[in-house]
Amino acid sequence: MTIYYWDYYGPDAEGTARHFRVHLDDYIARSALVGCETGTESAGAGHCAAWCRTPDAARDAILRLRPRRAAPASA
Repeated sequence: MTIYYWDYYGPDAEGTARHFRVHLDDYIARSALVGCETGTESAGAGHCAAWCRTPDAARDAILRLRPRRAAPASA
């Protein structure tokens, strides 16, 4: 599994990340991707990221959304 991130910066970062997550959840449902989990997190003031923990089988579909970074998911 891998976690993919879409980072947003500035005063509207949290709202933008939450809004992107709604579209991300919709994309996952429409694409019938199984085993994906989404959320948002902040690294501090002026930053927020939407993320998707993705099994290897869904990787190519998630990469079409051009995440900014990725990290191995801890078990």
